[in-house]
Amino acid sequence: MNIVRTFRKHRRTVAVTSAAVLALSLAACGGGESGSGGGSEDKAKAAGIDLVKSGQLTICTHLPYKPFQYKDGTDVVGFDVDLLKLLSDDLGLKVDVVNIEWAQVTSGAAFQAKKCDIGMGAMTITPERQAALSITDPYMDATQVLMAKKDSGIKGLADLKGKKIGAQADTTGKKYADDNAAANGYTVIPFNDLALQVNNVKSGRVDAGINDNGVLYDFVKDNPEMAVVAEFDTGEQYGFAALKDGSGPKIVAKFNELLTKAKSDGKYNEIYKTWFGVEPKK
Repeated sequence: MNIVRTFRKHRRTVAVTSAAVLALSLAACGGGESGSGGGSEDKAKAAGIDLVKSGQLTICTHLPYKPFQYKDGTDVVGFDVDLLKLLSDDLGLKVDVVNIEWAQVTSGAAFQAKKCDIGMGAMTITPERQAALSITDPYMDATQVLMAKKDSGIKGLADLKGKKIGAQADTTGKKYADDNAAANGYTVIPFNDLALQVNNVKSGRVDAGINDNGVLYDFVKDNPEMAVVAEFDTGEQYGFAALKDGSGPKIVAKFNELLTKAKSDGKYNEIYKTWFGVEPKK
């Protein structure tokens, strides 16, 4: 799906290194009030889903990746959060979010270790990930964009010769930057998370940054001295991840069913507009 120019396609592959695993409550998202007892577990089992923890949907991600998932006070909120709430609400489950290294999600290690039932993070669907994970139907289109200071004179990768470009580790943006480095003569500087990346571009430590269009457009909206100066049509799509076998395919199938319903009854558009300010174009 495409939307207006400021959010033409949104996506995310993310990666990051976060040493500790942190469980975060989602009471403000309604997760703390979903699922009131044994009925929730029965409904999940009826769908063939064995949960990591009884009565709750445990979600792995790496924070922050605004507006897809980030902390607002003590709560984790965002577009991905609201979409997965369709799943938790349908199964009558509470929600816990586990903040974890992104590579553990994309490799499948987090699911194999029973740390979570499903993973979110504006994750780009790739053949490598499909080989390691069960992945839902695409829920958003995305592309890579380049961000720099408005007065930098940078309009594209060719303007970065001899300069530094920041990229988030273990993401498709990092891969795109690496693949085009030799042709454009810049140095790629990796950062462990989005916040570090964008703030290093803003401070001038690096000359520009490449990442998903959704997160960088969101950043420049609140930082008027910054601008998205180029878009790269990488044709990416986001999906949620789960265990390759076992309950993973059942969780994916259930979400796909709910996503189709949400797109037909207008709920998806409502959630989309909440986080991006416009409804998606069909």
